[in-house]
Amino acid sequence: MQTVCLKKRIRSGRAMMLFRILAVVAVVFTGLPDAEAELGPKFYDDAKQGWFWYEEPAPEPEKEEATAPMSRSVPALADYSTEQLWDMHPDDFQDLLMAFQKKAVQRPTEENVHEYLTMQDLARRKAAAYANVASYVIQKYADLDVGREYPVAAPGVIARVKMQKEEISATIRDAAADHALLYFASQDCSYCEEQQQILRYFTDRYGWQIKELDVDTLPGTAARFGILTTPTLLLIARNRPDYIPVASGVVALDELERSLYRSIRLLNGQITPQEYSVYDFQKGGGLDPESVLKKRF
Repeated sequence: MQTVCLKKRIRSGRAMMLFRILAVVAVVFTGLPDAEAELGPKFYDDAKQGWFWYEEPAPEPEKEEATAPMSRSVPALADYSTEQLWDMHPDDFQDLLMAFQKKAVQRPTEENVHEYLTMQDLARRKAAAYANVASYVIQKYADLDVGREYPVAAPGVIARVKMQKEEISATIRDAAADHALLYFASQDCSYCEEQQQILRYFTDRYGWQIKELDVDTLPGTAARFGILTTPTLLLIARNRPDYIPVASGVVALDELERSLYRSIRLLNGQITPQEYSVYDFQKGGGLDPESVLKKRF
C-alpha cells in the first residue's frame, strides 16, 4: 500500500515538474509573466489545488486604503452679515444656530461663546419682531382675535360664563321630553353611591328620566352597550337606536351638564364632532373651526 502511494506521489511530482518546465519555456518564447511568480509557489505545491485540478486561483482581497476622518466645517460669524442672518430661512438659521452652539460647547472660548450668544440674541429679536407684527395684525383684523369670543378680563368672563350656563340649561330642559339616561351601576361599587346622589340633584333640577341597570344581574345588556366600568351614563333618545356615552366614573353636576349638553346637540345632528365644544353664541366666530370655510380671503 505504501508503495502504491509513493508511486502516485512520484507521478504527481513529475506532472508538476513538467508543468513548471512548460511555464518556463512559455516565458522564454512568448514573454508572458511567470505563472508561478504571479500566483505564488504555494498554489502549485498543494497537490489538491492549482492547475492540476483545473481550478482557478482565488483572487486576493484588495487592501482597503485607510481614509482620514472628514473634517467638520466650523462656522464663523464674520462670514455672515447681519442682513443675511436676518433674512435667512428659518430652517437654515436654526441649523446655523445649532452649529454655533456645538462650536461653543466643543471649544468654550470667549470668542466662540460670544458668537453663539450673538446668534441667540438675533433669534430672540426676530421672534420679538414677529410677535409685535402679530399683535398689530390681530388688532387691525378683528376676525382674527379670539379674545372677543373668549375674554379673560373679569367682566368678560362673567358674561361668557352666564351665556354658557343659560344655553346649557335651556338645551337640557328642552330635551327632557324625548331623551333619557341609562345609568349602569353595580352593588359593590362605592363610586356608584356617590354618583346616585349627584343624579338626584340632576333630576330635581331638570326632571329627566334615568333608568338604572345593574351590570351584575343584566350582563347581556351591559355587554350590548360595551360597559366596562361603573358608574357609566349613556344618552338615548325616543324612537332612535343611536346612543352616546356621557360619563364614565363619578362626575360632578356641572361636568355632567356640559357633557350632556354637547351630547344632545351631537345626537340630534345640531353640530358635528368638529363643533363639539362650540356654543351657539360662538358660531361664526374665531372659535368655530368650520366657519373659516365660509370666509373669503
